[in-house]
Parts: sequence; C-alpha cells; structure tokens
Amino acid sequence: MELTTRIEIQPSADKIRHEDTVMTLGSCFADEIAGEMLRDKFNVHSNPFGTLYNPASICAHLLRCLSERPYQAGDPEIFEADGLWHSWMHHTSFSSPDRDALLDRLNTTLRLTASHLRTTRWLIVTFGTAYVYRLRHSGMLVANCHKQPDSLFVRERMSAYDIADMWRQALQLLYAVNPGLHVVCTVSPIRHQRDGLHPNNLSKAELLLATDALRDATYFPSYEIMLDELRDYRFYNDDMLHPSHRAVEYIYERFGQTFMTPETLALAAQCRDVVRAAGHRPFRPESEQYRQFQRNTLAKIQKLKQQYPFLDFTEETKQCSTEFQK
Repeated sequence: MELTTRIEIQPSADKIRHEDTVMTLGSCFADEIAGEMLRDKFNVHSNPFGTLYNPASICAHLLRCLSERPYQAGDPEIFEADGLWHSWMHHTSFSSPDRDALLDRLNTTLRLTASHLRTTRWLIVTFGTAYVYRLRHSGMLVANCHKQPDSLFVRERMSAYDIADMWRQALQLLYAVNPGLHVVCTVSPIRHQRDGLHPNNLSKAELLLATDALRDATYFPSYEIMLDELRDYRFYNDDMLHPSHRAVEYIYERFGQTFMTPETLALAAQCRDVVRAAGHRPFRPESEQYRQFQRNTLAKIQKLKQQYPFLDFTEETKQCSTEFQK
C-alpha cells in the first residue's frame, strides 16, 4: 500500500565524493542541506555571503566573484545606518561599526569565494523567491533590506524568462573558468508567507519554469518532495512554513540517493555515527564506562583518518580529548 506520492528521481551519472569540494548558495534551505553534508564530513563552503533568496542576487555575487572586482568605500552597495556600516548585497552578520572593517571582510570573502569557484566540483544553488527588491531612488538590486523603511524599496517579481536568461549567461562564465564544475539547482520548499500565499505560489512557479529551462544545470526536486511526498504538517516546524528537521533529513536522504554512490553513503553514515558519539553527553561523565566509550570513539576516528586522510575530525577529536582529561 502506497500512502504517499513518491517523486521519481533519475540518479545522476556524476557523483559527489568526500574528496570533492562543494559550495552551496541561496536561501536558508541551502544552509540546511549544507549542514547535513558538513555533519557527514563533506568539504562544504556554505553561503559565504549570507542567505540569498532570489536568483538575481545569487547571480550578482557569482559575477562579482568571477570579475574579482573589490568593494570600495564609494560603492553604492555600502551605506551607513543606525551607527553601523552595511552592504546591500550581504547578510547583516557582515555589518560593522567600522567601514574599513566591513570592506576588509567583504573583500576577503570575495577573494576566497572566487578561488573556490575556480576549483570547486559541485555548486548547489537554491532559489527561494522570484521577488526582488530595488532601491527606489536608483533601481539598484539589494539582497538584504537590513530592516530599513519599506518606502526605500520597490518590489518586483522576476519572470522565468529573465531568470533563465540571466543564469544561462552566468553558467557559461562559470564553466569557462571551471570546466569540471557540476551545478545543481533546486527550489526551496519554504513558503514566503509575507508575500501572500497566492503570490508565493506564483513566485515558485516562475522559479520552477526557470530551472526547467536551464539545460546546463541539474535540477533536484526538493520543492516537489516536500509538497507531495511529505504532504503533512507534521513535517513542518511550529511556524508551519519551514520544513522540520525530519523533513530536511528525508530530503537530504533522497539527495544522497541521487548524487552519491553506495560507498559514499556508507562512509557518510560512519562519519555521522562518529559525530554523534563525540557529541554524546552521558549522565555520569566521570564513569569508566564513558571513558571507554570515548576511547572507542577516538579509535574509530583514527581508523577512518588512516583510510581517508582527507576527512577532518578535528572538532570531534577535541571533544573526546577534552572529556577524557576531566
């Protein structure tokens, strides 16, 4: 008896390995998938510019990285408000009371990301919304409104045609500097209730049409999995908008089945077990039983490191060693 509508996904011919470098860009759902991969010890660079929701903002960052044009004090993206210096194109975590400190961090991130884009093997892009915000006085695209008054902005919905055209050009440039790159596009299953549910559906439709038109990228149906396979509010957080941890784990499991070999999945499971063991906090940490548990965990780490030297268990080794010294 089938109690769900299962989304059939064709396995990818190209597979992600633990040796590969992976970059994720886009909405907070991109962070969720990156978090799962990091836990399984994949080499992931997640949202270096902060959360980016719309395709135009993600594309703008990619193009700036490819040109390696540094940020300067006179750039229109840089502004001061409420005692802090911000960038219209970056997350609030970049903001600083010192303009030079902000510019230094923006340019450091720009250089590092530009370097990663030229060598990374996988780029996973998650589009959240087709709505974009522009400054009313100049028409400049903004990725983050930084809680500034609504009167400063004009909101518009991008068309699928414009999104696809923009990304075709960006992909051509990416492949020119990194011929071995694989790009995976997905549409975030998180609903943007602030847009209104009907406008949200229209927005998602534009994104789905756009990604369908991108023949040079692989589409992964996280949106469809959430809405069809997990069609129940028990798979949502309390806000009824964001997928629950169980839902994210399930979508990630389907992602692994699509883009990973059985051998890679088995190694990921071993890494996951070690991470969980290292983070375990018992009722009696001083007991010999727990100390032996920590010894066994360290032995598993050492064995995995011998077999797979590229795996990084620095944090887990530190956790076990710290507990061991108490």
